[in-house]
Amino acid sequence: MDMIRLAIMASGSGSNAQKIMEYFADNKHIKVVCLLSNKPYAYALQRAEKMNIETFVFNRNQFYETPEVENFLTIRKINLVVLAGFLWLVPEKMVRKFKIINIHPALLPEYGGKNMYGMRVHEAVIQNREPFSGITIHHVNEHYDEGNIIFQAKCRVDESDTAESLAEKIHELEHRYYPEVIEKLVSNGL
Repeated sequence: MDMIRLAIMASGSGSNAQKIMEYFADNKHIKVVCLLSNKPYAYALQRAEKMNIETFVFNRNQFYETPEVENFLTIRKINLVVLAGFLWLVPEKMVRKFKIINIHPALLPEYGGKNMYGMRVHEAVIQNREPFSGITIHHVNEHYDEGNIIFQAKCRVDESDTAESLAEKIHELEHRYYPEVIEKLVSNGL
């Protein structure tokens, strides 16, 4: 089996990126090659640098108006782009060129779409008194959170939960399942 080369895209702290980089650190078939961010101060960049993973920071113009980001990924022979807290909509030309997956901190199709990310999702779930929340790992298409669902895991939302305590439960699910689902996807030929 040829080495499968992953690129991670993150906009923030990068705790999911960290778990993915650690999970595949010693893998003989899957390698995290680079981490890209649209935020020059994203902590995800520091996490990648500590693990000797190449980083690339880009701006809105480079992402939407030029082929710079696509070229960066193509040159590195990336097989799968993994979004891990990346907040911009991926341009259609990139969606057509690369296999891209994302993780969403709710059970799609509910609580998805533009501006539904991070604490906003958890606050909406609590406000609506949902009995469950969870994570959705899905293929990326040209619309926010509308790609085909690959995997979901759920957790109970307790009466006493706050957006913060629910966020912790969701992080546990993300950290546990995202690397495993990536590995399964790769072993099933993407």
